[in-house]
Amino acid sequence: MNTTETGTAGYQSLPFDAAKLDELLEEAGIDVLVVSSKHNIQYFFGGYRFFFFDHFDAIGLSRYLPLLVYARGRPEDAAYFANPMEGYEEALGKFWTPRFEKGWGTVPIMEQAAAHIARLGKSAARIGVERSFLPADAEEALRRSLPDATIVEAVVPLERLRAVKTPEELDYLREASSRVVDSMLAVIAGHGPGSTKLELTEALRREEVQRGLNFEYCLITAGTSNNRAPSEQVWGEGDILSLDSGGNYKGYIGDLCRMAIQGEPDAELVDLLAEIEAIQQAARVPIRAGARGGDIFASAEPLVRQSAHGNTLDFVAHGMGLISHEAPRLTGSGPVPYPGDDADRPLQAGMVLSIETTLAHPRRGFVKLEDTVVVTEDGWEAFGDGARGWNRGGTAVA
Repeated sequence: MNTTETGTAGYQSLPFDAAKLDELLEEAGIDVLVVSSKHNIQYFFGGYRFFFFDHFDAIGLSRYLPLLVYARGRPEDAAYFANPMEGYEEALGKFWTPRFEKGWGTVPIMEQAAAHIARLGKSAARIGVERSFLPADAEEALRRSLPDATIVEAVVPLERLRAVKTPEELDYLREASSRVVDSMLAVIAGHGPGSTKLELTEALRREEVQRGLNFEYCLITAGTSNNRAPSEQVWGEGDILSLDSGGNYKGYIGDLCRMAIQGEPDAELVDLLAEIEAIQQAARVPIRAGARGGDIFASAEPLVRQSAHGNTLDFVAHGMGLISHEAPRLTGSGPVPYPGDDADRPLQAGMVLSIETTLAHPRRGFVKLEDTVVVTEDGWEAFGDGARGWNRGGTAVA
């Protein structure tokens, strides 16, 4: 074990709202917070992700497990427990915590964190952890090291802390969204009839990487199929195409869906996409600071119910940021299961929403739009909001 005392100057200019965090922890009855997820570690360190473990966790017989220990109201007692190679990052001034310890493996690193909690006199405290992001052996080590402590879930207060984005975070999301759409348009224009879904997906990956994004995924359909997996299926003459992709910019996700076609859409396709667009725009109408979160669904769902395609038409809106489907959580009946805690709460300026309407038409294929919308004091702003119609394939092909 290597320990570094880094002084106390850093915690006086924290990259998060410590007062808000303390309030949320008090409401949740949490005395000490143990952060273990990569996205929350990134948030607490102002955008930091350790480059070596950015894309994987496993090493040797264990895995990478960064831990940030934060005692409520006492940032001067905070400590970061991390991999020995993160000493390189410490030398670059990446960590504000007064204490930094290094170690290998999930159990040893948790035992170091537990020893620090004991030194703070918190052996019998209520300790908040992220259970979905804490290996079983690490939680067992925490309970074994601090048998008098009460272990509770901390995911919700951490979500609440991240729910309202800073101007810098909004800039990242704006860039991510714009660059994803620009990448889609380049792929659509650069591919004529005969390209496979695998080829299109790989082209989108290249376009996103060239624009400074980390490519995360592409859900793709072509023709009349509703199968969204990349495959050898061909995007043929007259076929429609949906591209639904997540591109990550400095940790923040741009997640949008746009439509394309090889050739010209007929009247039915024009009408189908226009119906999707009408629902998307209806969902935006109530959005503003202070509006009830559930009003987004209340505004869109009448159009969904009255649609002739209602049995194959789905609408959902959810929070967006460091992860998909983070707070605000606007419904308890969406495709990703969680309680709709924010349906009856007021929206706040700086919250970011993904709004999506999907039609899995049994005869014409998959038609979808997905948008990223930020709540403002008097309304909303949409990021990457272009290319909402039928984009033509192959227009840049010689």
